Amino acid sequence: MSDLSSIEKVKLEKMFDMEGGYVLDFSNRTFQEFIIENTNIDISDGKYDYASGSKANRLKAFWAKEANYIVGKLISPLLEYWKTKKLINHIEISQAEQALFDDCYTIAERLKQDRIVENIDAIQAYSNDKEFSVLAKSIRESIQNNEPEVALDRLHTYMVKYTKKLCDKHGISYDKNKPLHSLFGEYVNYLRQHRFIESQITAKILKHSTKILEDFNHVRNHQSLAHDNPILNYHESVLIFTNVSSAIKFIEAIEAEKSEVDEQNKVQAEWDEISF
Repeated sequence: MSDLSSIEKVKLEKMFDMEGGYVLDFSNRTFQEFIIENTNIDISDGKYDYASGSKANRLKAFWAKEANYIVGKLISPLLEYWKTKKLINHIEISQAEQALFDDCYTIAERLKQDRIVENIDAIQAYSNDKEFSVLAKSIRESIQNNEPEVALDRLHTYMVKYTKKLCDKHGISYDKNKPLHSLFGEYVNYLRQHRFIESQITAKILKHSTKILEDFNHVRNHQSLAHDNPILNYHESVLIFTNVSSAIKFIEAIEAEKSEVDEQNKVQAEWDEISF
């Protein structure tokens, strides 16, 4: 549950015009669609039945039941929605409204800092593969629900698919039965051979990540829901997620930098050909 204080709740309720059971100018349908779009959560679920079941009461139940990060993640677009409505309707924002908006913005930012796993947004569907997309979404939802231990098997599957994607992208051949850590090791060797890694310590960190992924194979097979296992405890699951997502975040930065260099080289080659 979130740790919104009573004062913070009063400010948010005032900001979103929640008196009388409403939330801004949303209908039941548009309110449901807005929350699904921004959090992948269905506010009409019985989990959020509270008092009269009005939009305002459902939002209050959302605050009470969801973790800080996901609550902050919803407050931010609600604030943006409020501000956009003012602008498109040419309604001037008063000093008092702006002050309240700023306070609520600060509340949202505080809540969003409370992530159980840093860099979880790095886990995305990086291809048009439907299974990849569903997998990434499922993993993020487990983290948002503060249940990392139930998603360890999916995280392992995701890393296998993600690493194979990297190998395919760079023409790195591999046997389809090759274990995750070996696939990742092949990719790291590619980075080193092509000098995308500048420091020895970075190489050592990535080598350590390869060892972590080797041990992750054991966790997946013996301490996750991949089989009929007793699952790993919460805190160690968070540690695994944190290390894996950090590695993905770094790799995405390297890949983006490489793509930019490749594009610059392509443009330069085309320019040289025209000049010639």
